Amino acid sequence: MDDLQYQPVPYNVEEEIRKNLQDENFRREYEALEPKYALIRELLSARQHSGMTQEAVALKIGTTKSAISRLESGSKHSPSLTTLRKYAKAVNCELEIKLKPKQQPKTI
Repeated sequence: MDDLQYQPVPYNVEEEIRKNLQDENFRREYEALEPKYALIRELLSARQHSGMTQEAVALKIGTTKSAISRLESGSKHSPSLTTLRKYAKAVNCELEIKLKPKQQPKTI
């Protein structure tokens, strides 16, 4: 019966990412996802700051809690500008979109 006991496998996500970043292909794909995750962090931070639940935001926007959950999880579909504006207004924020020039490699 002891062989049926739950024995979790130790796994350190940060360490695995650090290791995998040594691989050029992994690093390129990982870095390509950064804008998506930056948006998710912004959405979650704004909602947390507003003190609202996903349900409350959904009611203000006129959608469902599951739609807000998908938006905040970065599901397959990219949100429209209209959706982002509605979300921002619901959590008492202004939507700001910036285009930043890429940093050029330094030459010696």
